[in-house]
Amino acid sequence: MNQMLFLGLLLILATAAFTALAIVGNLSGGPDHAVSVLGHHIATLGPLGIFCSGLALALLFCLGLAIVAGGATHHRRRTARLHRTRGPGHVAPPPPAR
Repeated sequence: MNQMLFLGLLLILATAAFTALAIVGNLSGGPDHAVSVLGHHIATLGPLGIFCSGLALALLFCLGLAIVAGGATHHRRRTARLHRTRGPGHVAPPPPAR
């Protein structure tokens, strides 16, 4: 798998998992929210802090999507270029024996 695709998917999964764990673990309300993930207290945030952290997570998620899209485009262009240079009937040689 292409490294850019892997890194993008990893970033997407990490932000999604962190967001889900933060939401599930912090369903109690109040003016200030104590944010904890997997039993570890991270911070105490007010409404503006929660909004800003959500915005930061959304931006990281979008960055992951952009990396995945860029990696897929690069892979598609590279494959098309290889098919153009080698010709449509080219058969790849077998891998060397070990």
